[in-house]
Amino acid sequence: MPLSEAPRASVCALAIMAKAPRNGEVKTRLVPPLTAEEATILSACFLKDIAANFIVASRTVPVAGYIAYSPAGSEALFRDLVAPPILLLPPRRSGLGNSLLDAAEDLLAAGYGALCLVNADSPTLPTAVLLQAVEALRAPGDRVVLGPACDGGYYLIGLKQAHQRLFEDIAWSTERVFRQTVERAAGIGLEVVTLPPWYDVDDATSLGWLCGEALGGCRPPDCLLDGYAAPHTSAYLGNLVASGAGERLGVHRVAGHRER
Repeated sequence: MPLSEAPRASVCALAIMAKAPRNGEVKTRLVPPLTAEEATILSACFLKDIAANFIVASRTVPVAGYIAYSPAGSEALFRDLVAPPILLLPPRRSGLGNSLLDAAEDLLAAGYGALCLVNADSPTLPTAVLLQAVEALRAPGDRVVLGPACDGGYYLIGLKQAHQRLFEDIAWSTERVFRQTVERAAGIGLEVVTLPPWYDVDDATSLGWLCGEALGGCRPPDCLLDGYAAPHTSAYLGNLVASGAGERLGVHRVAGHRER
């Protein structure tokens, strides 16, 4: 049973859009300062923490947790990382736009009343933001909920219907993604609810923000909320620093780590 025991029509599905954490295939823009193996382990930590955050959210609102994984055939790797009640949603097509639309269609076809697709790059996304997204989708009427990322993309998209137009003609992996998605929504007359900004960890700069947040309690630029504690990610980063990787990461001490 996925998190909530409420009827699916009253439940919002939360799904991580996740790529299998394999050496050389994930977080490649973090290499360097990380090694390929370190980047892979960190990616796995992200998945564990985001899934755990879904479980925290389920204590307040009716949600079901999923990993919408890719590529096909990698489900055993994800099952080893994240145990039930988080469920696995298999891929149908490749490409980010296709994957997002397919996940939305499949979750709605499974009977859920709404869904949020969440990136796998924001392990400290505040639980309060997940709750805000779910509450926005519980209100009457159709809408899209978007969480703007600091790099111009979005970290979350929430829907009550699978609007194909939201995923068409988008310059994926660029700073135009959020703006173009808002434009697509306007073009089909769809209300947009915008969540507080947060950041993706996808390059050395944002990795530095993560280290500052996880190990020093420092809020990243443009982020006004306290983040989720992300215990797996924080512990791994702390271990890296303790083992002598601090200079590579731009972190020279773990002192000041704040428990949240």
